[in-house]
Amino acid sequence: MLVPVWAWVAVIAALLVVLAIDLWVVDRGEPREFSMRQAGFWVGLYVSMAVAFGVLLLIWRGPTSAGEFFAGYLTEYSLSVDNLFVFYIIMARFAVPRIYQHRVLLVGIVIALIMRGVFIAVGAAALTRFSWLFYVFGIFLVYTAYTLVRDHDKDDSEFKENVVLRLARRIFPTTAGFVGSRITVRVDGRRLVTPMLIVMIAIGTTDLLFALDSIPAIFGLTKDAFIVFSANAFALMGLRQLYFLLGGLLQRLVYISYGLSFILGFIGVKLILEAMHEGGIDWAPQIPIWVSLLVITASMGVTTVASLIKVRRSDQGAPLDEGITGRHGATS
Repeated sequence: MLVPVWAWVAVIAALLVVLAIDLWVVDRGEPREFSMRQAGFWVGLYVSMAVAFGVLLLIWRGPTSAGEFFAGYLTEYSLSVDNLFVFYIIMARFAVPRIYQHRVLLVGIVIALIMRGVFIAVGAAALTRFSWLFYVFGIFLVYTAYTLVRDHDKDDSEFKENVVLRLARRIFPTTAGFVGSRITVRVDGRRLVTPMLIVMIAIGTTDLLFALDSIPAIFGLTKDAFIVFSANAFALMGLRQLYFLLGGLLQRLVYISYGLSFILGFIGVKLILEAMHEGGIDWAPQIPIWVSLLVITASMGVTTVASLIKVRRSDQGAPLDEGITGRHGATS
């Protein structure tokens, strides 16, 4: 269904307004630690906004579009939780003071939103012209699911700098340490950047690596670029508050990689079957969106409950024997 320009403008404008309010309310005044109460309020607000948007889609475009949005949102939100493991590693790697972490995450996530928007536009255009890419996406997701299970117990807590970050280090002269929350400072007449800017670049560009499997995953649920972008935006918007709300709970989600693996594998198979069906293979079934919603919800629910049971049964204060593995081999 063709989406009018006003709908795109309205969604992007609303997201910018909310981000501006978030920035003004949370980041005004002196830097301070993000409280659990604040985090809970903002996470609830962003989730409520996503639900409201889904209801509007239901009224405007019907149950199919609304179902695709909720399935895509739940998938992206689940995969975004995996991003938080790597964000923790980045914060530790650069020794970012807690009072500045929420500001780092905000700018990093804005960078991620912009890059994902470009990625979605390119992906949508490519899929329209080259339908065989659905097979590529499907196989890639199944392979990613396999690597998640394969690497579940690996202990690799070192953050590996990507090309963009290494290039930024070479181009920008950087101070030895943080200078408050400033990203640039003048020293002896020279303009230097602080590690704050480097960390922001690290957060934003690292998210692009996660988009390499999360974007194909949502295209496996809907081919509507408007829904793909909206689901990604809503999932990312509350990510920094979720970072502080979950806190130590992330360390307890020891089986999250299994849940994410099952979701990615399911969507990969769904993509391949749909591509086969559209290619004229009649026996290949088309999986309805309500089945996708059920699978995604059940997978994360079972994963969370199983993780908490595992932790509860572990000896109190003893280290867990399970590694917490991210989609790209990072653990925390």
